[in-house]
Amino acid sequence: MARGRTHDAGPRKGGRISGECYSTESEREHLALFFVGIHNVFSIMTPLTLLAMLAGITPADPSLFTLQVVDEATGRGVPLVELRTVANVRLWTDSAGVAVFDEPGQSNQRVWFGVTSPGYELPPDGFGFRGRAFQTKPGSTATIKIKRTQIAERLYRVTGSGIYRDSVLAGRKVPLREPLLNGQVVGQDSVLNVLYRGKLFWVWGDTNRPSYPLGNFHVPGATSLLPDQGGLAPEQGVELNYFVDDQGFARELCRMPGEGPTWITSLFVLPDADGRERLIASYVKVKPPLTVYARGLARFNDDKQRFEPWSDFDLAAPLHPTGHAFLHKGYVYFSDPFPRKRVPATLDAVRDPKQYEGFVEGTWKLGQAAKPPRLVDRLTGRRVTAHGGSVYWNAYRRRWVMIFVEAGGKASYLGEVWYAEAESPAGPWGYAVQVATHPRYSFYNPKQHPLFDQRDGRVIYFEGTYTHTFSGNHDVTPRYEYNQLMYRLDLADERLAVPAPVREQGKIVYFALNRAVKGSIPLKVGETTWYGLSADQDSPATIPLYAREGRYVTTRQGNEKPVARVWPAP
Repeated sequence: MARGRTHDAGPRKGGRISGECYSTESEREHLALFFVGIHNVFSIMTPLTLLAMLAGITPADPSLFTLQVVDEATGRGVPLVELRTVANVRLWTDSAGVAVFDEPGQSNQRVWFGVTSPGYELPPDGFGFRGRAFQTKPGSTATIKIKRTQIAERLYRVTGSGIYRDSVLAGRKVPLREPLLNGQVVGQDSVLNVLYRGKLFWVWGDTNRPSYPLGNFHVPGATSLLPDQGGLAPEQGVELNYFVDDQGFARELCRMPGEGPTWITSLFVLPDADGRERLIASYVKVKPPLTVYARGLARFNDDKQRFEPWSDFDLAAPLHPTGHAFLHKGYVYFSDPFPRKRVPATLDAVRDPKQYEGFVEGTWKLGQAAKPPRLVDRLTGRRVTAHGGSVYWNAYRRRWVMIFVEAGGKASYLGEVWYAEAESPAGPWGYAVQVATHPRYSFYNPKQHPLFDQRDGRVIYFEGTYTHTFSGNHDVTPRYEYNQLMYRLDLADERLAVPAPVREQGKIVYFALNRAVKGSIPLKVGETTWYGLSADQDSPATIPLYAREGRYVTTRQGNEKPVARVWPAP
């Protein structure tokens, strides 16, 4: 792992760098001038400027007008808000929701700012315009309160340059040590991470740098401390410690033999024969346009601080390790996004394609690939096609929770993010709820962070790759483009109530809610209380439920009136 470097200034004639007297008259004169200079600097500082410097805050440029965009419900700054003037000057808020306006010709003028942000909105005025006008007085700040229309709350950008650019310009305190450029990373593709030897170990896909359009195509990496062991609280950010090369750029960790990029497709930790943790990665080699021509497993060498080839993997094998991995009851499961692929959790087994199982027709079968289950929008009954995502156990919901991106969504091809639950990794997965939107943009390969869970799993965190790629949109968002955005969800929000299977004699007869929501109807089935919607509620995804002979049925007889509405098995 890259560590901070120190530089030896070398010996100095007549004295040491510190701790000794200066022996020559010339050196004493230089020292006296140095202290006079320091005194002069401090004497012209205002008390506020001095306190800001001592607190690690960059003094604000007094010529700048600052805008602060906050969530009206929480008061927290909202990242990724576009502010556009009538002259089409465009600003984007940083991870603290801050944007500075530096337009000399419109300084100290009444300026209107149009406000747009995916998943957030400002009410329109009488002409349909959504914005606010402010007097752009130098050194002043104006606040805009914006309403969140999606369930997920956008928190900050994890990677890239200028994460807190405008906050630094405005002289505000920020949580990151490197708020402007870390590891010389300006863009970074899909993330994988895992707990390894007490730290979070992170890897990404192709990574951009400032100095040239081509960057790292062989897996950069970093580590971070856990929130309860010296790391930042997850609502504040992630302090990434990149592995860097001699130029300070995030270096290659996994260059595997062959032409073209190396992409890590899964990351997991298993014990070796001595009980020592070993970090394992599955990888592919890719040639244009996006053709995989080789597949294998790599093992991390802690002495060399890089991955090394460990085992080839047959391209013809019906099952292979890819997706976000988790360990459960002696198996490694791979979510892509459904965790319907597994292998015994041993180093020998993961190298053997013959030991991989797929969940087929309700059971685990060796060497057979599973088809993805059908998912349906809880509100509309529309089919939702899952593309990429991750699944982890959630203690609060006592369910397996999946966060995934939809393929072919209504607002964007790979930008609509969804939430689903199941009682086991294999399912049944049935209904989902949309939690975030990125119109005409992509947000692919979302990754949950179960080690960031708060309040016993009630609050969860996930991030994904925000990029115009695959969207058909050529209007690229500065600094945010091709980087990771972090969100959080409060699972107590009743909008996340997802229908679960109700069984009779082991057979699924319909789906109902397993928690009460506003206006729901309790349904006692055996020893379990389920919840349906009121019978008169207009819900296109549901069907009527009737009470007959001490049980509930979905078929009508005569003039029966429904007692509630439930969801059909997808």
